[in-house]
Amino acid sequence: MSKIKESSTNFQNKQLLTDECDEIYSVSLIGGQWTLAICCHLANGKLRFGELKKRIPNITERMLTLQLRKMEENKLVTRTVYADVPPCVEYELTPIAQQLIPIINQLAMWGKEHKQSISMGA
Repeated sequence: MSKIKESSTNFQNKQLLTDECDEIYSVSLIGGQWTLAICCHLANGKLRFGELKKRIPNITERMLTLQLRKMEENKLVTRTVYADVPPCVEYELTPIAQQLIPIINQLAMWGKEHKQSISMGA
């Protein structure tokens, strides 16, 4: 996963779009398969790292860790560490991220309809 250099034209264009368009800003936060998948699983409540990993079997532990850190940085999830042995860490959607749940449900309905329309040749 490469990081765009802040001095690059690509970075500047992306920054300009996210500054000027709230929709693009929103998609930049939840875009990508892993962030949205994590949100879908956390929509039902708190989960431990291992539980998330089991529910998203194709994600590597490293990628899950990176995504959760990014989501925490973007205020989409909160991370709670309990002083157990071994340590227990739970993740949950923040209140602002919980507002995504109806939008995610709407995306699911749209996706289902789109798949059906394509399979019917519409």
